Amino acid sequence: MARTLEVPEYEVHAGVDLDPARTALIVVDMQNDFVKDGGALQVPDAEATIPRIRELLEKARASGARVVFSQDTHDEGDPEWEIWPEHARKGSWGHRIVEELAPRGDETVIQKVRYDAFYGTHLDHFLRLWGVESLVICGTVANICVHYTAASAALRWYDVVIPRDATSALHPFDLETSLRQTAFLFAGRITESAGVRL
Repeated sequence: MARTLEVPEYEVHAGVDLDPARTALIVVDMQNDFVKDGGALQVPDAEATIPRIRELLEKARASGARVVFSQDTHDEGDPEWEIWPEHARKGSWGHRIVEELAPRGDETVIQKVRYDAFYGTHLDHFLRLWGVESLVICGTVANICVHYTAASAALRWYDVVIPRDATSALHPFDLETSLRQTAFLFAGRITESAGVRL
């Protein structure tokens, strides 16, 4: 039975000013399996976010902010395939980051085995090494890998910024509830990609 729920208000900032020397852009799981036709777990709105994410990449690269890509990565027998259909098998077409957002050679790619890009990875180590304090987090899926990465970042006292037009979800409800939780629980700042000022 479908029910209509009202999402409690949360602030959407017109602009967020960030110091590029202390900021990293985290692009979450923009891989063929989630973004492209034929992908094992295609997110309906993910491909539409590519232009906004590309704009954020251009800003980060031009300003000298760090750029990190997370890449959902699974091997044979991964227990996550008992929750979701097989996806992001290491080395497959579906595992690859979409061509339009291909990482540059000097950019960091974090292969992760769970929703959270910090879990069991070196992400926090690199961010501390670089002196990063603020994270602009975008990509897919809003209430899963984006959300748990943002939550994990906030629990480590990083300043979290999410450009909502550069983030996609399986359903609009999932996007809105995730953004509200980020603003409400983590004091994260929600904005649009054009409002991210580096």
